[in-house]
Amino acid sequence: MPATAKPVSKPGLLGRLLGRDAPHSVVKRTLDDAMLESLEELLIAADMGVDTALRVTANMAEGRFGKKLGSDDIKRLLAAEITRIMEPVARPMPLYPKKPQVVLVVGVNGSGKTTTIGKLASQFRAAGKTVVIAAGDTFRAAAVEQLQVWGDRAGVPVLTAPEGSDPASLAFDAMTKCEQDGADLLMIDTAGRLHNRQDLMEELAKIVRVIRKKDPTAPHNTLLVLDATTGQNALLQVEIFQKIADVSGLVMTKLDGTARGGVLVALADKFGLPIHAIGVGEQIDDLQAFDPEDFARALTGLE
Repeated sequence: MPATAKPVSKPGLLGRLLGRDAPHSVVKRTLDDAMLESLEELLIAADMGVDTALRVTANMAEGRFGKKLGSDDIKRLLAAEITRIMEPVARPMPLYPKKPQVVLVVGVNGSGKTTTIGKLASQFRAAGKTVVIAAGDTFRAAAVEQLQVWGDRAGVPVLTAPEGSDPASLAFDAMTKCEQDGADLLMIDTAGRLHNRQDLMEELAKIVRVIRKKDPTAPHNTLLVLDATTGQNALLQVEIFQKIADVSGLVMTKLDGTARGGVLVALADKFGLPIHAIGVGEQIDDLQAFDPEDFARALTGLE
């Protein structure tokens, strides 16, 4: 199975419903109300959310209700339905000819924002782009230090400001430097203190306002980094950051150790935002393009 398909350990979502020996058994079960209800419960338990779970099972049942299906048939139907939902959102982060292309990175503290910035910077640098990182979470010294470590690993300069200074002025200075140096990409880290939304809103709004003084079209991308292990809470985070920062795309981290990747399906179904990449580990190259088919197969335990 390709490395992308790591979100769920075998036997996947359906192991409990179909039995662990499902791939080898030829037992067929009738796709009836009871079976659909069991499937719905499994999908909801995997953080797919009620609305999405109902839609997926209804589509699976269409034209097949009352028919006898083997476990592999059910897995294939489910995987196909998940793939269908995920395909429109599997898109890499768009690159523009504008220099510098300003990428604002948002998300709650602990979501993997800093490591994602480091990994993306490394990928863009490997693709021949000149990248600069601005450590805009100026109130947390640990965040700045961690970003500097990732900048060193990626071979990318990290611009910092004294602790507690204004993140918007750092963003402005970083843009000025990028313009002078002809850098391709400027990635700006931001604070993620959701418990005090008003402060966060004002801070992000100010960063955007100041950036736009230099370039009215910036930021060109606003990436929201989400932690897969937060489950349904990820939906709330998208709603909040959509309002605050006009999110243009998602990166989902920590998909290596969770059986609850179903929240990605709920996000795709509800918001339709592009999923640019998924994080499947701590190494610098553990950020991968999102492959809907691999993801669906892993989630359903399809061989």
